[in-house]
Amino acid sequence: MKWPRAAGKHRRSIAEALAAVTPALLSTDRGVPADDDIRRALYSWAFNKTRRDAGAPPEGLASTVKWLAANTVKLTELSDAAIVRKALDLLATRLDGKSAAATTVARKRAVFYGALRYAVELRLLDGHPMDYVQWSAPKATDEVDRRSVVNPTQALALLAAVHDRDPSLVAFFACMYYAALRPAEALHLRADECELPEAGWGWLRLTGSTQHVGTDWGEDGAVREDRELKHRAKTATRDVPVAPPLVRALRWHIARNGIESDGRLFVAQGWQPGPVTLGKYTRVWRQARAAALTPAQQRSPVGPHTSDGGGTSRKA
Repeated sequence: MKWPRAAGKHRRSIAEALAAVTPALLSTDRGVPADDDIRRALYSWAFNKTRRDAGAPPEGLASTVKWLAANTVKLTELSDAAIVRKALDLLATRLDGKSAAATTVARKRAVFYGALRYAVELRLLDGHPMDYVQWSAPKATDEVDRRSVVNPTQALALLAAVHDRDPSLVAFFACMYYAALRPAEALHLRADECELPEAGWGWLRLTGSTQHVGTDWGEDGAVREDRELKHRAKTATRDVPVAPPLVRALRWHIARNGIESDGRLFVAQGWQPGPVTLGKYTRVWRQARAAALTPAQQRSPVGPHTSDGGGTSRKA
C-alpha cells in the first residue's frame, strides 16, 4: 500500500523493520530455517514489492518463504499481549543481543504499528493490538554528542586530508561542516542555488536531496533518486546562510571542476556519470579521518563517518 508513494530509503526502512519483527511472530520453532536465511528471505523478497511482482522467490529462498508463510501466527492471535510484547522487545534488540538505539527502536516500532493499523483499516482486526500493551520504548535524546563535534583546527586538518585524496570533494565536506547540509542535500546542490559573493557571506537555496537507495528499492532499478527536502513538501525550499570559508570553497570548486550540464556541483569523476557515489565519499572521509586525527581521536566519536541520511554527518 505504501510502496508506490514511498521513497526508496523509506521502502528499505519498512522492509528492514518488518524483517526484524517477524521472527517474534512464529507459531513454532519446529523446522525453523536459519536466522540469516529468514532475514534474507524477508528483506530481499517478501517485503520488496518489485521482486515479489517479478515472480516466485529465488530457488535459494523458496523453501524459507514457504516455511514462513505456513508458520507465522494468525492476525487474531495478536490479541495476546504476550506476543505483541515479545515483538516489541525484539525490535529493541540488535542482532548481537545488545540494546538498539532509541531512534532505531522508534522507527521500527512505527513501521510495525503502521502495518497493524492497516490491518484494522482492512477490518482484519477489531482494534489495534499495541494499544492494549504496556511497553516503554527507550528514551530518545535530541542532544548532540559534544565529543563528535570537530573543532575548527580539526576541521581544517580533515578538509586538507580530503584535498590530498580527492580535491573535488573538499567543498562537498565543507558544505556539511560550515552549513550543516546532509550528504543528500549536498549531492543535489546546483550552481543556480548558490549565491556566492566575492567577499562576505552568501546563501544556498536548497530545493531537494539526492539519495542513494540501491537498485532494489528505487524506481526502474536506479541506484539514486532525487527527492524533496526531508520532512518538507515537494516544492518547498530551505535557505541556508553560507559562511565566508564555505563561499571561498565553493567558488574554488566551481573554478577548478566546473559545473555539470544539469547544474549539479558534486559529480562522479571518470567513467561513472551522475552524483558522487556513497562508496566514494565514504571511503575518502574514512581515509581523511585516519590521516588527520590521532589514534585516540580515531577511536572516539569525533568527526563520525558520514552517512547518506546525514544524521551523524550533521553533528560533524
